[in-house]
Amino acid sequence: MSGEEAPTLQPEQEKQPDDEPPPAASETPQQSGSSSPAAAEEQPLSIRALVLTGYGGYDKVKLQVKTQKQQLAAGEVLVRVKACGLNFAELMGKQGLYELLPAPPVTLGMEGSGVIEAVGEDVKDRKVGDRVIMLIRSGMYQEVVVVAAGNTFLMPEQMSFEEGAALPVNYLTAYLMLFESANLKPGKSVLVHMAAGGVGVAVTQLCQTVPDVTVFGTASASKHEIISQGGVTHPIDYRTKDYVEEVRKISPKGVDIVLDPLGGSDTQKGFSLLKPLGILIVFGAANCVTGQKKNLLAMAKTWYNQLSLSMLKLMQTNKGVCGFHLGYIPDEQLIVRTMGKLLELYSQGKIKPRIDSCYHFEEATDAMKRMHERQNIGKVILLPEAKKAEEVPKSNPEPVENVEKTEAAVNEKKEETTEEVKAED
Repeated sequence: MSGEEAPTLQPEQEKQPDDEPPPAASETPQQSGSSSPAAAEEQPLSIRALVLTGYGGYDKVKLQVKTQKQQLAAGEVLVRVKACGLNFAELMGKQGLYELLPAPPVTLGMEGSGVIEAVGEDVKDRKVGDRVIMLIRSGMYQEVVVVAAGNTFLMPEQMSFEEGAALPVNYLTAYLMLFESANLKPGKSVLVHMAAGGVGVAVTQLCQTVPDVTVFGTASASKHEIISQGGVTHPIDYRTKDYVEEVRKISPKGVDIVLDPLGGSDTQKGFSLLKPLGILIVFGAANCVTGQKKNLLAMAKTWYNQLSLSMLKLMQTNKGVCGFHLGYIPDEQLIVRTMGKLLELYSQGKIKPRIDSCYHFEEATDAMKRMHERQNIGKVILLPEAKKAEEVPKSNPEPVENVEKTEAAVNEKKEETTEEVKAED
């Protein structure tokens, strides 16, 4: 983990106005800032967006203003984004380690929530004013987004926008791993790493929907009380103890399911902890991300220590190994069905996203730094709404630049960022 001080975000006017967000999960092209075809005239729309301008540190993520014309294709909806989820994939994408993210410049973000402001032709089950959750490949980190109606999900009335943005990626990942890949049953045991993160919290809550499931969770000691209250049966401090030994002390035979987002030597350890007929699910390579920028040594170390098995070894040990990557699931109906189950569980009070913190787009550097250094417990949320001038940054003592780059305006802090954006336009 990096101990470097996070630089102040550098908002700027977009230098490439023709930049478009990449395709949605359904491969429907995005057209940022579009409007309903019902509008007789195309109205230019200025929107703020977080754009990855190149691979590297926090300074590569820029707050830009894009001015585009609006146009909706059939089957699309225009959504005013209220909240976005920050995922570890964005940290890897910033370093060029997330293969599904198009090359820079590209607008980041896979999940969010908001309110529909316009609908295109052939959209029958969505209307203006609907509160929706959205899931796309990238392009969510902007004030207004155009998505296929099929990539939206109606929010329960009691769900907040922050909770809506925290649900899709983490809970889909957790649910599909536990119930589709691992076939979780009563009486089983689960080891999940990064138990205080978004996926870890989701896994813990979903395990509680099945009777008598034991959850082992690795997290720093300062987070143990909270994750224990959240349902982790046996929290383990991975920083000061060998989690393999700790698991063996409690369960000498090991565990039934290991969920591994780390990779490298930890995958080998996870396999060694499996009981016969147990399964190891690898769904990340967080060990590769050790600093702001790509670390070739860490990548090489992770690759060198990766788990290598023969089919004979699997037969002899009666263990299973599989991988999971939400971005590579082509079955859209599976995603729709699973989201329906998750929203039902939420309405029943059985799951509830834990919001760690909320940051405005101007504070994206702080948000990424918080996740990168494993300080969060639950989901980190980004808010497209302009940060009011009088608000104090959460973790950066220096004033954050507004989209209007006049230094005097920043120091005075008498106008809201939205007004400054208009002034620049």
